[in-house]
Amino acid sequence: MKWIIISVGIAISLGILAMLVLVQAEHSKADIPVLGQLSDFTLTERSGESFTRDNLIGKLTVVDFIFTSCQGPCPIMGTTMAELYQQFEGTSRIQFLSISVDPERDSLETLREYATSLGVTDNRWLFTRGPLDSITQLCEGQFMLAAENLPGGHTTKFILVDDQAQIRRYYTSLDEKSIRALKRDLKLLVDKIK
Repeated sequence: MKWIIISVGIAISLGILAMLVLVQAEHSKADIPVLGQLSDFTLTERSGESFTRDNLIGKLTVVDFIFTSCQGPCPIMGTTMAELYQQFEGTSRIQFLSISVDPERDSLETLREYATSLGVTDNRWLFTRGPLDSITQLCEGQFMLAAENLPGGHTTKFILVDDQAQIRRYYTSLDEKSIRALKRDLKLLVDKIK
């Protein structure tokens, strides 16, 4: 009889614990605030196709600003983004977007070669370019990030954009703890996409 009471007590405790974990997970979804709404923009993807705000709708997108000849943080950012790209290869509801801040040197061919060097084999990771003034306006005016002295002064943040083209959170691309938070947030939000 004593063991039955102990077993029932453990089962009840585990049930309560499971409910608390589920409630916390639901609460965590609500904790990812909407920080901004992206308006229309047009870039050119490495394929030569236009990439606009509409291409963000219906998918979670991790965005970064890079340039292919960068000898500073970009190689680390590229490696981290490549790991995310591989980790989430099982879902078409998550995409990755790298925006060049050096359109003078980052031709479409250069972006194609760069994508290949990072192991990109499909269109889940897009590489785009546009006129420098448009990139500066996009970075500062829409993503609310500094874009001084481009290309060298570009941001090293990863930006999470939801399926409604809303900015949800910024992550330090060079910080392992911040990248773990990005992975967690992607997992939390991906199931909400219809």
